[in-house]
Amino acid sequence: MKRTLGTCYYPEHWPEEMWAEDARRMAEAGLTWVRIGEFAWSRLEPAPGDMQWDWLDRAMDTLGDAGLRIVLGTPSATPPRWMLDRHPDMLALDGQGRPRGFGSRRHYCFSHDGYRAEAARVARLMAERYGSHPQLGAWQTDNEYGCHDTVISYSAAARQAFRLWLSERYGDIAALNAAWGNVFWSMEYDHFDQIDLPNLTVTEPNPAHSLAFRRFSSDQVVRFNRALVEAIRQGSDAPISHNYMGRVTEFDHYQTGADLEIATWDSYPLGFLEDRVGADDAHQRAFARQGDPDFQAFHHDLYRSVGRGRWWVMEQQPGPVNWAPHNPAPLPGMVRLWSWEAFAHGAEAVCYFRWRQAPFAQEQMHAGLLRPDSVEAPGLAEARQVALELADAPEVQPVQAPVGLIFDYDAEWAWEVQPHGAGLRYFDLVFAHYRALRRAGLSVEILSPTTREFSGYRMLLAPGLMHLPEALKEALAAFEGVLLIGPRTAARDGEFNIPVPLPPDWPGLDVVVARVESLRPDMPVTLVGGGAVVGYLEELEGAVETVLVAENGQPVCVRQGGTVYMAGWGDDAALDRLVAMMCEAAGLPCLALPDGVRCRETGTERFWFNYAAEARACPAGPLPPAGVLREAL
Repeated sequence: MKRTLGTCYYPEHWPEEMWAEDARRMAEAGLTWVRIGEFAWSRLEPAPGDMQWDWLDRAMDTLGDAGLRIVLGTPSATPPRWMLDRHPDMLALDGQGRPRGFGSRRHYCFSHDGYRAEAARVARLMAERYGSHPQLGAWQTDNEYGCHDTVISYSAAARQAFRLWLSERYGDIAALNAAWGNVFWSMEYDHFDQIDLPNLTVTEPNPAHSLAFRRFSSDQVVRFNRALVEAIRQGSDAPISHNYMGRVTEFDHYQTGADLEIATWDSYPLGFLEDRVGADDAHQRAFARQGDPDFQAFHHDLYRSVGRGRWWVMEQQPGPVNWAPHNPAPLPGMVRLWSWEAFAHGAEAVCYFRWRQAPFAQEQMHAGLLRPDSVEAPGLAEARQVALELADAPEVQPVQAPVGLIFDYDAEWAWEVQPHGAGLRYFDLVFAHYRALRRAGLSVEILSPTTREFSGYRMLLAPGLMHLPEALKEALAAFEGVLLIGPRTAARDGEFNIPVPLPPDWPGLDVVVARVESLRPDMPVTLVGGGAVVGYLEELEGAVETVLVAENGQPVCVRQGGTVYMAGWGDDAALDRLVAMMCEAAGLPCLALPDGVRCRETGTERFWFNYAAEARACPAGPLPPAGVLREAL
């Protein structure tokens, strides 16, 4: 697989006389791809039906003449102002019933049929005009679904669509009442039109109602994206992508990605460190100019799974951003490190956001590869260096990692609906396990919960799957390697009821979760031999081997055969012990990498990365700050 670079460009932002020089400089820097068009609706259609193609025709020809391949974005993330006049009820509403108004972006409701038709219309027109353009290489639908908390909408359109979704799912109102347990608090309905959205209730709504609404909201994103894909395919056979975001979990990316050929995501390591990682102050200080050592890698692996092997970084941070609580500049060398890390995880392309910093509007403090005066910004030199290194690098040879880690969006929604303790999130639980695997020097693959074939893996981890479909349970139980499940495995059925027999009800594992508790942050349960349980702990009954035990004698982690059940949320030390134990059982090497050092293997190379601000040693040799070391296997 050939590795390439690109950038994001907005010809509508710049005088036309600048376009050819910009294109020449992009190609000179070693860039191959340029993404355009995803925010340009007001210039493409300044009034309803008044399509202005000429400027985009010239822009695409100019970029193509320089040898650049084009990713053309459909512009539905930024509907023009006249669209709101045409569809005044298209706005999403927040949980308090307030409209998400015009003046920024992503203000539409996914459930609004009229707006979805408009978005599909403009996508179809773009495909008809540019589907056979010689430099068109790929499409992008919309932009960053879910960014700015825009999946969940409490609009009238969402309410009506939710009622229809429920009637199709349950068929009969009595079946819904039974599934949700609506006899509790006299919540029974007579017909589907009585059901409202689960907001503005006096106290918490029925968790089954809330989970159903989360599943519905995800399905609306899938439906919206599918309408764009079907419109594009009427006029083009080029591959179609979408650019996902970091830690946006409000919709199922696997289901959305099933309609696409390529998954891409937008990687902003410094912005995410404070905004999304959830790290403490000491960690944020240590990695303020580098980003978290594992957050980007986790999403690389996640979106490789979403894209079924084909994935890109569509937006790579090249300098300070404008939207995080604090916006430092990257440590010298980090743009190069982030780029190579993506390629080590199998990226086909890394595209930098953006070509030139905008001197106006909301993102004027967001750095690009060029300053607003067209002078090179520091990130461009590092991008140019990566381009030169790619020219001499062998093509990537993908290889299956020895460890699989399941990530399930439905489990994330279930934990959000019923965390049982403040701040307990499924994403954080899975990410904590991913971190521990990376600290041990392991390469990891993120797996969809629809995966049923696990041959080739030595270890599987499936923590926190609150609802476990029977087919997945059977496939995991048949796995012949070392399997980790828990906490909260199979704790609810598909309608959010506690099942009987009590969980985990696992074949060959004689253990029952008898009671659960959530823990105050200042009340960890320490373990014999080191580490602690934080946040969440289960009380187990059963006669199985105990491998981690609390100082009060309570079993915390048990094992029977190749199945390991973790009955609590382990801190870093506890998870390091757990991973080391599993590696020994699976016959995998377990390293204790220095702080900030990580590695990743392909079929032919092993990559070492140093996220620390100081030099570090690794098994392959010394690593300077922001250092990257490649060794042949």
